[in-house]
Amino acid sequence: MKLGFARRRSTLFIAVVLLICCILSACDSSEATDESINQPLPTAASSVKKSDKIKIGFSMDTLLEERWLKDRDLFREACEALGAEVEIIAANGDDAKQITQAEQLISEGVDILVVVPHNADATAAIVKKAHSAGIKVLAYDRLIKNADVDLYVSFDNEAVGELQATAITKLVPKGKFVYIGGADTDNNAHLFKQGVFNVLQPYIDRGDITIVYDQWTKDWTPVNALANMKDALEANDNQIDAVIAANDATAGGVVQALAGQGLAGKLPVAGQDAELAAAQRIVEGTQTMTVYKPIKLLADKAAELAVKLAKGEDTGADRTVNNGRIEVPSVLLPPIAVDKSNIDETIIADGFHSREDVYKNVGGK
Repeated sequence: MKLGFARRRSTLFIAVVLLICCILSACDSSEATDESINQPLPTAASSVKKSDKIKIGFSMDTLLEERWLKDRDLFREACEALGAEVEIIAANGDDAKQITQAEQLISEGVDILVVVPHNADATAAIVKKAHSAGIKVLAYDRLIKNADVDLYVSFDNEAVGELQATAITKLVPKGKFVYIGGADTDNNAHLFKQGVFNVLQPYIDRGDITIVYDQWTKDWTPVNALANMKDALEANDNQIDAVIAANDATAGGVVQALAGQGLAGKLPVAGQDAELAAAQRIVEGTQTMTVYKPIKLLADKAAELAVKLAKGEDTGADRTVNNGRIEVPSVLLPPIAVDKSNIDETIIADGFHSREDVYKNVGGK
């Protein structure tokens, strides 16, 4: 009897001990769960899995020019074809607005930020803000200066200027030249000009070419280019032999000023961007040439590399461009000189503009 009672008491004691251990273990597990709930979650930008859908933020300077409307549409198509989502915002030339809009994209948790800067220096603030949130930045077509930009994708913009100057000096190897630059705030404008003067400087040094007017065009607007060209004509009593304009929008202002003096089509004018109006002026004879930068090629490549950057993959950048702070990994695409002799084989053959649109003001075409 006593032995059986002792055994029952021992069994009861062991059961109680086991019950207490289970209760204590459950409490520890609950506390651990509570602690894990209270831990901060990683941000969307902190790590992107290869299987996740990439969200790309595209901060654009402007949509007030034909060229940038094409970039917007082609970049969106390229991103969506890669399975990425893209949100596009344009600041239309307002530096403060572009920074605010970029902050909005960052706060929404984009995985990568693609920026067409209005002001090459001011947008350095965007890079800093993006990096503080763990988001990489790709500079699209225009370089962002004095910032740790992750990648720069554009055309060889010095080569653009070289193509312009080469075309014009073949026609006018001696004479008085006018240079109508782009916006001083845009690094590309400086690269275009550098390319132009790479070609012109030997002519200048020999005394064959004289630069009689050289001015930047605020915000790249045709109206400001028109005012500049009017000043150039007035200052030189209309005695000008050739004009190189930094893009087709400014070339449009140049041609308008020349037309006002009965000079349109009487001296060569260079532009670049292959805008429809410029293509029409080329076949009409009031603009000599443009430089075609296949925007689809740029948009496709930028979209591809943006996705790779977001995933932490190698972009294969084979060049660097100094932005005043670092040597920025860069992918630079080749531009193409276009005049009346090859317009059909380039921008029309590529479907950049239709033949009907280009030749609509020219009889018999």
